[in-house]
Amino acid sequence: MKNCLEEYRDCDVEEIAEKYIEGTPQVGEVAVAPDESNRASMIQGAGNEDASLTEGTVTYDIRFLATAPVSGELIRLILNVEAQNDFYPGYPLIKRGIYYCSRMVSAQYGTEFTNSHYENIKKVYSIWICMNPPKSRENSITRYYIAEENLVGSVKERKADYDLMAAVMICLGKEADAGTDLLKLLNVLLSTETGSQDKCQILEEDFHIRMTLALESEVSLMCNLSKGVEEKGIEKGRQEGRQEGIIAMVSALKDLQIADSIILKKIQEKFHLAEETAKMYL
Repeated sequence: MKNCLEEYRDCDVEEIAEKYIEGTPQVGEVAVAPDESNRASMIQGAGNEDASLTEGTVTYDIRFLATAPVSGELIRLILNVEAQNDFYPGYPLIKRGIYYCSRMVSAQYGTEFTNSHYENIKKVYSIWICMNPPKSRENSITRYYIAEENLVGSVKERKADYDLMAAVMICLGKEADAGTDLLKLLNVLLSTETGSQDKCQILEEDFHIRMTLALESEVSLMCNLSKGVEEKGIEKGRQEGRQEGIIAMVSALKDLQIADSIILKKIQEKFHLAEETAKMYL
């Protein structure tokens, strides 16, 4: 919040945690029906799931309410933590972030405002932590937001009336190259090369985070999760490489007009495939 949201740049981290976060953040909770979610959000904050009959269901990793320091208004915040092996997973990730923002704005109908009282719409944020971005985006924090631009004339609308959503992409890289405390902190926490004991020491000495037994346990768990993600990615790469090799071999043999029965036997022997599996490549 301090490094990514303009409302909190002049605040201390402790001040944000103790004074401006409303209630208990919703983390990975069980899905509820849209009407139940709306009723609950009026009392205890936003739930993790955003569902509609026409658009399907969206589940947020972490979602919570916060108070803006200056105006005192409530603004909605979402923190989405995504372990992305590919920054472009078949679509531009930023589009998904903007879509999440849009869903959070539209979901306010019936909770924050009703009928035509659009003046009560609260600002929303979608924050993404990308662990394996392309080289060009490593150790960067980028904000996408609505801004006013005069094409003809010179007018000035109240910023609070249009500045209603922003998506923030936090792209990690190597710890040594990180330019801000946030990037350094996340690079340490999510590193697959640094052990849990070393991480705890760095967090305490460099970032002045007091280590408790509970926090040490969470850091250790995060190390195991990070290692699991890395190993899963390596295994996926091996599988994809193996499949590409089979496909290339089949294509080359077909170009030589080799009979399918012979191709089938060759790929079975070379790649140790069952007959039924090998037939899928023909």
